[in-house]
Amino acid sequence: MAERSTAAVDVADNSGDEPLAAKADEATTDGTAEAQDTTGTKPQDTGGERTGSETTLPTPDLHSGHKLARRYRLEECVTRLDGFSSWRAVDEKLRRAVGVHLLPADHPRARSVLAAARSSALLGDPRFVQVLDAVEEDDLVYVVHEWLPDATELTSLLASGPMEAHDAYQLVSQISQAMAAAHREGLAHLRLTPGAVLRSSTGQYRIRGLAVNAALRGITADSPQRADTEAIGALLYAALTQRWPYESDAYGLAGLPKGVGLIAPDQVRAGVHRGLSELAMRALANDGATASRQEQPCTTPDELAKAVAAMPRIRPPEPAFTAPPAYQRTTYQQGSYGRPPAHPGTPAAKPVMVVPPAPLQSRTGKALKWAVSALLIAALGLGSWQLAETLLNKDSSDPGTTQTNPENGDAGKKAPKSQLLAVKDAAEYFPDGKAQHPGDVRLTYDGDSSTYWRSKTFIGGPKLAPFKQGVGIVYELNSDQPVSSASISLQFGGDHTTASLYATDSLNSSTPLTSMKKIATTETNGTEAKLRTKSPVKTRFVLVWLTEVPNSPADRYSDAGYKQGIIDVKFMG
Repeated sequence: MAERSTAAVDVADNSGDEPLAAKADEATTDGTAEAQDTTGTKPQDTGGERTGSETTLPTPDLHSGHKLARRYRLEECVTRLDGFSSWRAVDEKLRRAVGVHLLPADHPRARSVLAAARSSALLGDPRFVQVLDAVEEDDLVYVVHEWLPDATELTSLLASGPMEAHDAYQLVSQISQAMAAAHREGLAHLRLTPGAVLRSSTGQYRIRGLAVNAALRGITADSPQRADTEAIGALLYAALTQRWPYESDAYGLAGLPKGVGLIAPDQVRAGVHRGLSELAMRALANDGATASRQEQPCTTPDELAKAVAAMPRIRPPEPAFTAPPAYQRTTYQQGSYGRPPAHPGTPAAKPVMVVPPAPLQSRTGKALKWAVSALLIAALGLGSWQLAETLLNKDSSDPGTTQTNPENGDAGKKAPKSQLLAVKDAAEYFPDGKAQHPGDVRLTYDGDSSTYWRSKTFIGGPKLAPFKQGVGIVYELNSDQPVSSASISLQFGGDHTTASLYATDSLNSSTPLTSMKKIATTETNGTEAKLRTKSPVKTRFVLVWLTEVPNSPADRYSDAGYKQGIIDVKFMG
């Protein structure tokens, strides 16, 4: 399992924020400064997080109504932390809301904040919240940026639940492309958290605090591209699972359980899109390894953007249409069209229903009815006679329907037809403790030929031993039933696949293979494996066990090598 990278994600960010209290600048138990906010955290707040890198510094003593450059009127303080404060303000010249970061000119990070703000302003990319002004004046340094009243923080979006696959796809696509463009200009974010991502009313994502948020807190990184890439991976992970991909809770999201390490999103929540799950794991890379499979990790936003572009496009869900209102008859259809309204004081006349005359009441119509009736009776009689003759001929000529008599007993009866056995549940079988993709086993009996479970890619083959004895899935039937055959649809053809059926006593992987009863085995070079036993075996749990798999080319989910996938499994009894 991959371990947490401290270079990319500042878990203290928003993980313990509280509204501003009376005890401002009071140190917390872990030695970090408590955020101060007299009005509570606002959607446009770019700060308000803890930092443990420096001691608490005095913030500028300003108040609502104060004007900067006789233009920017401060309205509401949203953050007061570590020597700087952030405000919602009004640009009186252009009559619009803006955001302002303030810090003393002698602050140790004042120069770096000014430099970061001016570099960010030169980028001019509309996917980022724009820096409008960066000024040093009257012993103050202030940075003015856009304020988007119609935008919603990603933190608020995730509070209502995980995103749909299409929304998560749009999130990682737009954010990775924007950060790739920023890094090409030499700019990094280093504070890319759910609070730094906004979604506009049109569905476009915008990033705020490019370079500035990190400069305000004195954050640097040895590998800024990798840091921002892992942060995007964390955002995608949270969007898919509504969980933060580390053990610590952060940004209003619960962390992963202690001690399990970094597990793929599709193992955290059912129904997660497989491609997006693996993309998140490739972005959450540590020391050149991924936690999901043998693929190169994405270590830069540009690599991540290309990986997203290489995925099949995820379409938005179909819109839900409301049923039209019940059909209402008009006054014309009710027979009251053109009637004068009732006089005042007289009861309203009831609508007159015009009853159409009964059809075919004439002499010609009656004759036609009798003729049609006679034809129908004749046709029914002829059909019945032909059906009876066909059945009699079949009974006399079909050798498979020989009648029984005292001499031959039941020898003439047909063998009972086999029936399809329903699958109740399934689980991956991995006695060596190394699972393949346990979250996808349900795809092998969902009746959908476009979904499948697959093994990982192995270097040696076709025989997996001694590196691995085999891969497989245990299926639970509704009850103990005789199993006589099985049909397995495979994802990859070639030389060759060896499959076996075993009767076992549970879904548990702790049951050794030597204690199971083998039902049947087969070898195939195609994508269909048929297994049949001479005498049915009564069992409730059936193991499909693959010991040899073909060498197959790379696809969009796996590299080239020895591998196999199961599309559909059917058991007959």
